[in-house]
Amino acid sequence: MVNTEIPVRLRPVSRFNNKVAVVTGGASGIGRALARRLANHGANVMLADVQHDAVMNVTEEICRSGGRASAHYLDVTDSSAVESFVRRIADEEGHLDYMFNNAGIAVLGEFRYHSTADWKRVLDVNVNGVFAGSAAAYAVMIGQGHGHIVNMASVSGLVPALGIVAYCASKHAVVGLSTSLRAEAVAHGVKVSVVCPGFIKTPILESKTVGPPPDEKLTAWILKMAMTSEECALKALQGVARNKAVIPVTGHAKVLWMIQRYFPSLMHAYGQRMVKKMNQQQGSEEGV
Repeated sequence: MVNTEIPVRLRPVSRFNNKVAVVTGGASGIGRALARRLANHGANVMLADVQHDAVMNVTEEICRSGGRASAHYLDVTDSSAVESFVRRIADEEGHLDYMFNNAGIAVLGEFRYHSTADWKRVLDVNVNGVFAGSAAAYAVMIGQGHGHIVNMASVSGLVPALGIVAYCASKHAVVGLSTSLRAEAVAHGVKVSVVCPGFIKTPILESKTVGPPPDEKLTAWILKMAMTSEECALKALQGVARNKAVIPVTGHAKVLWMIQRYFPSLMHAYGQRMVKKMNQQQGSEEGV
């Protein structure tokens, strides 16, 4: 049996060599790491982001290293713009091999402190943005008879997550969209995967917070557990190369997913315990 996994050490020739890949949210975090690693594997990478200066810097960095990349301004919440952008890339390059719908945001804090605006903004970027990118790429890929859509979700799309209810809801939607579309897409020669990282060191850990500030000890523990964006990108591309349906990244993500699948009552009990601890912590701080 041929081993299709990408080796840990980068090689210029791989299944991504000379492929056209779009990466949304390419200005930072996992998107930036994916773009760099894809370029190192010989792909022609189109980085798209609303942070145009930042995405230009990433693109220049890739090109200085000998890779092929171009920077594009794109607001994934503008479905018409996404459709036009994807179609233009496919027309100019002659094909589109990979669509990485990576752009995402979060709002941290208990659900009771979330505003309607917070809720709508998270779902607009994380769900509607992924839908727009998937729909645009799917239309192109059906026409050409091949392609791979890769949607970035989270372990929060596989298990309950405290303090990030809107984010969790959005990532559950992305997992559902991806696994359902995968079943439909195979008839057209199109592949679909969803990546579900656990704690990763990205700017999303510094997202907007509502309500009381997060517990410092918990934050420190998360940062200690977190994987780098570069490691996450490697694991994600290994899963994509193997055409895995769901790609959990980090050991704790795999463990939590397993517990949720086979022992959901344990996950619920753990959640209740964490909520109680959070409330006690907030109570002690308010009493100081």
